[in-house]
Order: sequence, then C-alpha cells, then structure tokens
Amino acid sequence: MTKKGRSFFGLAGVIVLAMTTELNEQVSSQSLPDILGGLGISHDAGTWFNSLYLSAEIFGMSLAPWLALTFSVRRFAVCVAMTASLSASLIPFTDNLTLLYMLRMTEGLAGGFAIPLVLMIALRVLAPPIRLYGLAAYSLTATFFPNLSTALAGLWTDLVDWRFVFWQAVPFGSLAASLLWYGIAPERPNYRRFARFDWKGALLILFGFGALSTVLQQGDRFDWFNSPAICVLCLIAAICLPLLVYNEWHQHTPLFRFQLLGRRNFAYGASTLLIFLVVSLASSTLPATFLQEVAGYRPEQIYLVTLEIACIQLVMLPLMAVVLNSKSVDSRVVSLLGMMLILMACAGDSFMTVGWNRNEFYLWQIFMGAGEAMIVMPLLMMSTNSLVPAEGPFAAAMVNTPRAVAQAIGIWLLQLIHRWRGGLHSNRLTDRIGVDRYRTFQANALPLQKPAPLLPDGTPRSGDSLVTFKSQLAHQTTVLELSDAYMIIAAITVCLMISVLFLPQRTFPPRLMFIKKQS
Repeated sequence: MTKKGRSFFGLAGVIVLAMTTELNEQVSSQSLPDILGGLGISHDAGTWFNSLYLSAEIFGMSLAPWLALTFSVRRFAVCVAMTASLSASLIPFTDNLTLLYMLRMTEGLAGGFAIPLVLMIALRVLAPPIRLYGLAAYSLTATFFPNLSTALAGLWTDLVDWRFVFWQAVPFGSLAASLLWYGIAPERPNYRRFARFDWKGALLILFGFGALSTVLQQGDRFDWFNSPAICVLCLIAAICLPLLVYNEWHQHTPLFRFQLLGRRNFAYGASTLLIFLVVSLASSTLPATFLQEVAGYRPEQIYLVTLEIACIQLVMLPLMAVVLNSKSVDSRVVSLLGMMLILMACAGDSFMTVGWNRNEFYLWQIFMGAGEAMIVMPLLMMSTNSLVPAEGPFAAAMVNTPRAVAQAIGIWLLQLIHRWRGGLHSNRLTDRIGVDRYRTFQANALPLQKPAPLLPDGTPRSGDSLVTFKSQLAHQTTVLELSDAYMIIAAITVCLMISVLFLPQRTFPPRLMFIKKQS
C-alpha cells in the first residue's frame, strides 16, 4: 500500500484513540453514582474523580503538540493509546483512594494528549481538496462522542457491569494503537528540543489552569469565597494566567503562540469554540437532567434523546464538508443559520412542563443536532484556513486547551443556575403555596382517610401527602430551573450570532485557496 493510503489508517487510528479517551471521560461522568458505589467511595471524595481528570486533561492538551514533535507523532500516539487503556482498565481493581486519583489523573492526561493529535494529523496528512473531511472527523470528538456516551453509560451500568465503563477502553485502545503503528510513517525523535523546552510556560499552565478548573468545579461545594482554599486557588490563577500570556508572547519556542490571535478568523475560532461547547450542554446535559430528576428515567431510558444528536452528527458533519467545499457558500452564513436552529431548539425546550417525557424532546433535538454541525464545521474551516503547516501544532494547542476549559465553565454555569434560579424558584413556590394551601392540598389528597402509617424507621410512606407535596415541589422547581437554563443558553447563542456578523472574514474552501496559491 502506498504511503498516502497508509496515512488514512493513521488518521482512523487517531480518531479511534480520541473516541476511546472521550468515552472514558463522558461515560464515567454519567455513571459516577454507580462507580462510587462499586468502589465504596463517598460523594465528596467522588467529586474529585472528575475534577482531577479535567485538570489533567487541560495540561495534556497544552503539551501534546510539543511532545508529539519531540518524540515523533507515531511513538507518542501509540504510547498515549496504551496509557489511556492501561490506566482505565486498572481503576475497577483499585480500593486505595490516593492510587485511584493517580490513575484518574493519568487517564485525564492521556485524554488531553489524544484530542490535539486528531487536528495535527488531519492537517498534516490530508490534502487541501479533502481537508474539510478531516475537520469533520475532528468535529466528531466535540459533538458525536459526548452524545453517544449516554447510551454506553446505560448499557454498562444497567445491563452489563459498571466495570465495563473502564474496560471498554481496552479493545478500542488496542485497535487505535494498531492503526497508528501501521498508518503513521516512522520519524526520528528530536530530543534536542528538550534544551529549548518552555519549562516556565508548562509550570504556569499546570498551576494556572489547574487552579482555575478546580475553582470552577469545586467552588460550589466549598461555598466559593467563604473557603480559604478557593480564595488561594483564585489568587494562583489570577497570577499565573497573565504571566503565562506574557511568557509565551516573548518565548522563542512557546507552547502557545498567542500572536495567532491577531488573525481575526483564528481569534474567532478559538474563542467561539469555547462558548460553543458551553452551548452544546443544552443538547445532552439538560434533557438528561430533566428525564432523570423529573420523569424518573434511568440512563438506558434516556439514551435515545442523546443518541439522536449523535446520529444527526454522523450525517450532518460530512454533509457540511460537501456544502462548505462550494465556492458560492459563505461559511459565516452557514454558522448563522446553525445558531438560529439552536436558538429555536432552546426556545422550544424552555416551554417544558412536568408532564413532558422523552417524546417531547425529539423535535427540538433535531434542530439542536443540525445546528451544532452547522456551527462547528465553518468554525474550524475559518480558523485553520490561514495556517501554514508549521503553525499546525500551535493551533492544535490553542484550539483544544480552551475546549477543555469550556467543560469546567459548563459545570460552573450549571451549578450557578441551580443555586441562583433553583433556590429562587423553590422559595417563590413555597411562599405562594403557604400553610393554608398545603392544608387544602392535604385534605384533598387524603379525604376521609386516617393518616398514613409510618415505616419502621419513622419516615412516612411514599403515599403520604407530605412526601407527595415535597416531590411535586422539587419537580416543579427543577422544571423552572431548566427552563431558565435554556433561556440563558439562548441568550449566549444570540451573542454568538452578533459576533459572527462582525468578527470573522469571508474565507474560501481549502481546495480553492490551495489552487490560488499554486497559480
């Protein structure tokens, strides 16, 4: 087989690797209660299970391009595949909390290494006429795999065994390593790059982004600035992140090349991708929260709602590559149309009631899935078209690191909405009901009946009117809270619509730009 033909196996291998690490994160996050129960870990200790993963992932995304060029892409990618599989497979056998955290951080570091490799290899091996299809493959890591994870979470935890949440990485990781070893051409490692390694930048990334992600994820549990630990972490982030920008700007061999942000399209792509990933929470997290907390669904009953998004991505992303390859199509218009679809979906979902179930989400999920594909593909095309091959590693680091930070921002945003709007709606509903309304409710709920008996532990049975009252109040509060969340996501989408009108410049498909350069 020709070298060019083998390179496609390498691209397939890195996509499988990205899928493996993305599913490691997403499926384990959604199966966290089952995992904590299986490992015998308390809730507070379990909150660090995802927090440490994400902090390590951010650090890995920052260093991945530099390490790949130093050790050679082939060796580095294969080592990442083996590390991701091994660390995940050992977690179910771990009963020591410290060792569990170390394995989870290793797993997160491997996940951070894997995602930028997709963009690096796609830009390296795909010629301009077919580059958009490589970007479509990269887009799967942001839109397809997270929505597929709900189906796998339900499969492993409810139908098979919770340990397969981690053991699924073994066959996928082995397949990825085989494809990578066969498909990527061997290169000599360049260890001389260590003499010029940006150690200051790496430390600033570790402490700055690590502190920021921890604050965003753990701040709500520690009561924010009432906690000395959160105050110290905020101070560390406030010092390290500006120093990082200064250091990288004046560094001869930086990990981030912030000068790329001087290009309008690249600045638009890097910033909008971060906001877009926060918006994409509306397609998976919010419906799942409603169906679990209000409708009482288990993960295996929820997966059809998120799997619908995943199936739409498989169709829409290649279709967007075909559409954007046309000279007459303006990628900014495609983005604007996609944002309008997401705005419609958020507006439709905001009218949810306690009587909704899975069926009411299907129509709006179609709009959401199509809109996501119509945003992410033009976004990647506009941000990468102005790059030369030597700038690919820097672009991979600068595009993917904000992407990882977006997950922490999304968690913070949902916690903020829950605390702010959820508490507000709960207090208002309680005030409106009042003591008299509760007495009327109790009289109507159990007419001419004796008070419901108590269980042996002294708690009322599930049929007791007080339990029913509390349940209905909690459900109504959740509905109003999620409705507000959809409206907030809609407001963020409107801001994106304004930015796409003014910030990016018109760009043409890579194949046309390549022909223009050749002539």
